Amino acid sequence: MAFTLDPELAAVLQALAEQGDPAPPPERDDWRTLRARGVASMRWMASLLPAYPSGYPLVKASSHKVRSEGGAEILVRWYERADSAPGSAVVYAHGGGMVAGSVDLYDAVVAGYVQATGVPFLSVDYRLAPDAATGTGPVEDVFAALSWLGGQAAALKVDPRRIAVMGDSAGGGLAAGVAILARDRGVPLAHQALLYPMLDDRNLTPDPRLTPYVAWTWDDNWTGWHALLGTAFGTDDVPEVAAPARVATVEGLAPAYVEVGELDIFRAEAVGYAQRLADADIPAELHVHSGAIHEYDRLAPASRLGRRAMEDRKRVISSL
Repeated sequence: MAFTLDPELAAVLQALAEQGDPAPPPERDDWRTLRARGVASMRWMASLLPAYPSGYPLVKASSHKVRSEGGAEILVRWYERADSAPGSAVVYAHGGGMVAGSVDLYDAVVAGYVQATGVPFLSVDYRLAPDAATGTGPVEDVFAALSWLGGQAAALKVDPRRIAVMGDSAGGGLAAGVAILARDRGVPLAHQALLYPMLDDRNLTPDPRLTPYVAWTWDDNWTGWHALLGTAFGTDDVPEVAAPARVATVEGLAPAYVEVGELDIFRAEAVGYAQRLADADIPAELHVHSGAIHEYDRLAPASRLGRRAMEDRKRVISSL
C-alpha cells in the first residue's frame, strides 16, 4: 500500500517549490550547510506564527544563565503568563538535528504553548554539535536547566514534582535523554513529551517507500549524529542518554507522550520507544499522524493535522 501525503501539507510544499529552484541538499557530514539551512527553515516557520512578543500579550519572558557540565554557561529563558497559577512547569529543548536552532528561533513556539495553557516553560539554549559540544554535552545542558528549575521552584512558584521535559526532533531526543538522567540521578520528573524525536543514531538506511516524502533525510541524520557523537558514532561506545533508543532498560522512566508523522524517518524509532515504555507498564500515549512528514505542524500550523496535534499537546501540558 502506497503512502499519501496529507493534502494540506502537499499544498504548502507545492507553494514552496514554486517560489524558486531548491538548493541542492547538503553533502553528508557538511554540518555547516545543514545548520545554515536549518536556521533559515526555522526563521521561515517562525514567520507563520504570530510575532513574538507582540503576538503573545499575556506572556512575559526573562533570561537567565545556568551552569552545565564542566562549568559551561548556557542561556535559559523563562516564559510565564501574568495569570499563571502556582504549580506545574515544562523544560523545553528545541529542534535542529543536534547542529542548529536556538531559544530565540523558538520564542513564538514556546510563548504559544504558555499563552494557550497557562503553564510556564523554561526554554534551553543548549550547546550545539560539533563546535560547541559533543557526546552528552547537549543533554547535560538540558538536565542542568531541569536542575536549575528545581532549585528555583519556590521562587518561581513551581511544584518540583510537577515539572515535565518536552522537545521536538533533536530536542525530543534530548528530552528523552534527560528523562533517563532524571531517573538515574533521582530527580523528580512528572512527564516527558517527545515530538517526532531523534532517538536512534543507527537509523541510517533509507526506506524507499518513505524517500519521496522525507523532509529530514537519512544523510541529514548521519550528519547530525556524527556531529554529536564524533568517533563514538557507529560503535558500542555511544552513551545511551545521547541516543535514548539504546537505553538498556526503560524501567522507572517518567510517563510519556510520543508523537510522530507517518512519513517521518523517525517513525519506527518513536513507535518502538513508546512500545518499550508501554511494555514496562509506563503510561505512554502514542500518536502516529497519517500523511504527516517531519515538522508537519511547523510547516502548516493552521492545518487540520497541526491543530489536532496542538490540541493533544495542550491537553497533556494542562494536565501536569
